[in-house]
Amino acid sequence: MLKVELTRADFRLLDALQQDSSLSQLKLAERSGLSRTSVWRRIRELEEAGIIQRKVALLDPNSLGLQIHVLLSVSMVKHSVRVRQAFESHVALLPEVMECFSVSGERDYVLQIITSNMESYNTFLNKEILHHASVHSASSSFALRRVKYTTALPFTPS
Repeated sequence: MLKVELTRADFRLLDALQQDSSLSQLKLAERSGLSRTSVWRRIRELEEAGIIQRKVALLDPNSLGLQIHVLLSVSMVKHSVRVRQAFESHVALLPEVMECFSVSGERDYVLQIITSNMESYNTFLNKEILHHASVHSASSSFALRRVKYTTALPFTPS
């Protein structure tokens, strides 16, 4: 990855892309204050530097029948590197796990889980989490409603 010095125009470009990555180069140029050619070149540089990791479509989980959102706190049987790596490798392969954080405090990990219903969550919890050799215990908190959701990172142009 390349080291990139970000300008105000870069931050405006990144902000526009976070809001809508399908904007045309002309629209991105207008919003960033760069030329169309500069926008194309700069996006490629930001991708090569790893600042832009990928472009995706954001889907509505409810429209797809995914209505159970869970924050799952997990404790490990041991705190060895091998145990942690085994668990992290396992959850990386589970499509129900939207995010996994190693955390401080009483628990070792917090996972954001999404699934279609309580039965599928119960199966997932028992088969994929509690049955895993690295896991000592787990505690589920069910989301009642989403208050805020964004994928846009908070940054302040320098």
